[in-house]
Amino acid sequence: MTEIIDLLLALSQEIKDIKTRIEVLRQSRVERLKDSWLDNQDVLQMLHISKRTLQTLRANGTLPYSRIKGKFYYKVSDIEQLLQDNYYNHNFKCHGNK
Repeated sequence: MTEIIDLLLALSQEIKDIKTRIEVLRQSRVERLKDSWLDNQDVLQMLHISKRTLQTLRANGTLPYSRIKGKFYYKVSDIEQLLQDNYYNHNFKCHGNK
């Protein structure tokens, strides 16, 4: 009986170790994704906006970009920051103050 309990405890610890490793891998993947770049089409699909809207975001400096041979690229982290900066929670009344 004690052998079964010892085996269950060992398995439980192994499961915890595997869970920790998975979490570390997931976090590193998220960090790599933030440093990756998307092209126009990816951003249009992600934000569900028009080409003109994306052009306006570039032109007024709202969304930083890189341009190589006429093709635009955007950092995932910049897009995430744009969304975060414009986050609005209607349950929180702040009267225009961020």
